Amino acid sequence: MKKFFLNLAIALLPLASVAQTQGVYGDVNGDGVVDGNDLNDVINIVLGKLVPASTPTHLVNGDVNGDGVVDGIDINELINIILDKTEPSSTQTFTVNGVSFTMVDVEGGSFTMGATPEQGSDAEINESPAHQVTLSSFSIGQTEVTQELWLTVMGSNPSWFKDDIQRPVEFVNWDECQEFITKLNEITGKSFRLPTEAEWEYAARGGNKSQGFKYSGSNNIDEVAWYSENSGSKTHAVGIKAPNELGLYDMSGNVYEWCQDWYGDYSADAQTNPTGAASGNYRVGRSGSWGSGTGYCRVSARSDLAPTGASARVGLRLAL
Repeated sequence: MKKFFLNLAIALLPLASVAQTQGVYGDVNGDGVVDGNDLNDVINIVLGKLVPASTPTHLVNGDVNGDGVVDGIDINELINIILDKTEPSSTQTFTVNGVSFTMVDVEGGSFTMGATPEQGSDAEINESPAHQVTLSSFSIGQTEVTQELWLTVMGSNPSWFKDDIQRPVEFVNWDECQEFITKLNEITGKSFRLPTEAEWEYAARGGNKSQGFKYSGSNNIDEVAWYSENSGSKTHAVGIKAPNELGLYDMSGNVYEWCQDWYGDYSADAQTNPTGAASGNYRVGRSGSWGSGTGYCRVSARSDLAPTGASARVGLRLAL
């Protein structure tokens, strides 16, 4: 049944515009629970058979992920909420020159970072020693930064794969990402940034909702990632695969994502809000890409990337 609705979500084309909400509730019909009735309502909204409701009391309208439209992503999000029986994460949606993007709030907590048991023999030496990390709350992009958002902020699209501006932007080096973020902050008045490596891994693992998956959101990589065996050697529009426990998409595969940190060796010491090495020659890249094997798409997998280098395999995700 889950597979049927996920396939339906991808196939559905009609989109219904709705008012932006503050947060994600999942309780579409306002009856106090998130269940199959809410899922049916969203499907009917997408098919154009039901007008979405929006009231000051419930702030419910079918736009489960708060991106301004009711579509297949909302169906996927509801399925994830219902099957996992977890409360959906709250979000903030921002609009720049008509282009909207969503940040997901991640509640702080502690986790074991690095080569944890579920990573098995695929774990590399640079993921050890596993160590305890405690993080404050933060927000992270629900998806990778799209070509559409980069284009509206920077005025150009550097990507190699340009067929669909809903694909992640790529061919951007670390320094260019910093320039993009500076301009985005000037427009929005916010303080967007790249995530730290620890924040990235905590979010990829599902934060305090983690179910201990090897990849971000599943032990079955095909459910959550575009990688070498299913990508067709190209990027894909963000948000098509299933999300992880926090409602984050493509944290395994599609494109590598720059982190703020200099790349360095791990320490066995427990840390609070770590920011990586004090200096170095490489920045951290996470998630694997459309051209990566399964090992590089794991939640603990790390890569060292030259900050001045650009590749069709590397993009970014925002933090706040």
